[in-house]
Amino acid sequence: MRTAVYAGSFDPPTNGHLWMIERGLEMFDRLIVAIGSNPSKSYSFSVEERLELLDRSIASHDRLEIAHFDNRYLVDYAKRMDAKYVLRGIRSSSDYEYERVMRHINADMAPEITTVFLMPPRDIAELSSSMIKSLTGPTGWEETVRRYVPEPVFQALAARGGSL
Repeated sequence: MRTAVYAGSFDPPTNGHLWMIERGLEMFDRLIVAIGSNPSKSYSFSVEERLELLDRSIASHDRLEIAHFDNRYLVDYAKRMDAKYVLRGIRSSSDYEYERVMRHINADMAPEITTVFLMPPRDIAELSSSMIKSLTGPTGWEETVRRYVPEPVFQALAARGGSL
């Protein structure tokens, strides 16, 4: 069984994340979408909220798991989950440089784990959780942000009045 882990902060989940998940389900027998915790980051949504937003945004699928991990390297988590693949997205040259370095470090730590890179289509290539956060708040934010996030995420943002 080909198992992959697609990890990120998902704070909040975007349509770009959903695109990656859909492609991951096409490529792998089992996909684990894992929310990682980075102690150097400040989050707008709690882990529980992000788990719920992902669960509500993704159609139920028997080959998909949504999970959380913290205080461990991604490749160690992948090994623990019997995954042989890590799925990563590359949106820009800066993403490429970061992911290239991480792929080599991960290979040093766990050579049995293969990193698979996907590049999203142009219409969502610039999409990131940080970008979504920066767009919320000003008058008219709803019209702009709605096109970039799944409906449950938009509702969560609207419930906060666009303030993160």
